[in-house]
Amino acid sequence: MSDAAPPVLEIRDLVRSFPQANGVLEVFKGANAVIRRGEIVTLIGPSGAGKSSLLHIAGLLEPPTSGEVLIEGRSVAALSDAERTAIRRTTLGFVYQFHHLLPEFSALENVMMPQRIGGASYEAARAESLRLLDLVGLTPRADHRPAQLSGGEQQRVAIARALANKPRLLLADEPTGNLDPKTAEKVFDVLLGIVRAEGLAALIATHNHKLINYTDRTLLLHEGKLVDGGKLTV
Repeated sequence: MSDAAPPVLEIRDLVRSFPQANGVLEVFKGANAVIRRGEIVTLIGPSGAGKSSLLHIAGLLEPPTSGEVLIEGRSVAALSDAERTAIRRTTLGFVYQFHHLLPEFSALENVMMPQRIGGASYEAARAESLRLLDLVGLTPRADHRPAQLSGGEQQRVAIARALANKPRLLLADEPTGNLDPKTAEKVFDVLLGIVRAEGLAALIATHNHKLINYTDRTLLLHEGKLVDGGKLTV
């Protein structure tokens, strides 16, 4: 991999503010961050500090008040809605605290869905979905609907679905926050394993500070800024 390759994600001088009855709430006050290829970074900070908002901005789901977001070296500020949607579909993957699986479809069909929407043939989508379900250890459960799966299994399907279109950056918002501690650890192990196996970059927001032991670097969201904590252990 060339050192000259641009970061998968770069945030420059990010400002996000919201008007309120008694003034303006400033969530970000000139935040900066870089996520490089193959790097797994945790995002931590107090509840309400703006972790989800940062992921939404990085994922092109909401615009900043000012500042710049670059995906693979390309500024997204002037892109059309269609161009942003194309980047989300081909470059970014998303995992949320709640799996948001479609209940009427099987695990396999849920993972196939984004590929079919993206234009993949049924055969290609099925083959890739089975490969991903195997990576997350759910091949025997491929034909089960979400209601027939445990919470941890549902979240593993959601991880496989997030990677179905071969993104270069995975954005995860409290991906184990809805699970008991033992299940959360297992799911996080699966998440890290598949991200490393696929060679992705990942930005993972979490309240579970133990998880930072397993990632490459930690960003701390503090008073509207992003502080690079480097490699931390707890």
